[in-house]
Amino acid sequence: MDFYVTLVFNSLLLGIGLAMDAFSVSLANGLNEPCMKKRKMCGVAGMFAFFQALMPILGWVCVHTIVQYFTSFEVLIPWIALALLGFIGGKMLYEGITNKCECGECKGVGFWALVVQGVATSIDALSVGFTIADYDLLSALLAALIIAVVTFFICMGGIYIGRKAGTKLAGKAGILGGAILIFIGLEIFITSFF
Repeated sequence: MDFYVTLVFNSLLLGIGLAMDAFSVSLANGLNEPCMKKRKMCGVAGMFAFFQALMPILGWVCVHTIVQYFTSFEVLIPWIALALLGFIGGKMLYEGITNKCECGECKGVGFWALVVQGVATSIDALSVGFTIADYDLLSALLAALIIAVVTFFICMGGIYIGRKAGTKLAGKAGILGGAILIFIGLEIFITSFF
């Protein structure tokens, strides 16, 4: 029983730590789309939660199967995150500068852009698979589920805050959202060297 208390506690902390990039991107999405409907908010937060749960499980699988290949890939993670978030952020920034739209007119983030954001913000969670490598499959899945639930609620908070601020910022919200995504990509890239 003590093992599961530790597992839950560690998974909650991992979920909070891993969700910070997803929170920031959720905030940017809320800024970019201040009239986002509740259903889409749940979809956005759910996408981030899905990838935050998937990546540690993939890391766990790598540890138990192809660990020698994964360590060589780990060097590319900051570059991939920078490229993906830089591209999506740049696109959002460009659209914010060139388009002026009111509530209901902005199309917001699309499905594939959201998938890219989900991968970019969770790719560093692959390495969490190393920290849960001692877990059996059921315990690893439980840890991933806890991480997903924590991420979902943190991202919902980010979207909600972004929506409120986006309504007040009107036409400048897309610019700010794109700048935030680029900044997050740079932050992931730069901190990987320290």
